[in-house]
Amino acid sequence: MPRCQECYSENSRITPLLKPRGCLQNHTQYICGTCGRCICIEHDPVRNLQRWNFPFKSAEIAALYLRTADYTSKKPCGIYELKSGTGRASYKIFEDAESLRLYLQKNRDKTCKRMVPVYTAEPYREYPHTRIRKLTAGEVEHYMAERKE
Repeated sequence: MPRCQECYSENSRITPLLKPRGCLQNHTQYICGTCGRCICIEHDPVRNLQRWNFPFKSAEIAALYLRTADYTSKKPCGIYELKSGTGRASYKIFEDAESLRLYLQKNRDKTCKRMVPVYTAEPYREYPHTRIRKLTAGEVEHYMAERKE
């Protein structure tokens, strides 16, 4: 299957990755207007973060959430490789190099060797059929059934 031009994924039912039914039932979703993939865009008011703000284990997983960052920021964001003090790699999405720099100032145990994104999708585009909302119970069941196919 070719990569979706809107949400950058080759698998239109790959997300949510963790606890998919609960995420689809309880969280606000970015619904790709091109392939119909649901991507969690829920805002966590306690931590004042959205799902795309969290660190990811791989650039491939981060790429599954990149479109929600782009959409929220209204500009192309980038996936950056970070290293912890122990050398452990993680991947995090930032709006721009300045956002990365501010993060690194606050998190002295993290480094970013290249200081450029390992992936970005430029230019930023709006898509006319995108929807941001919670799914109905029927939509959750339909989406879950399609994930199993």
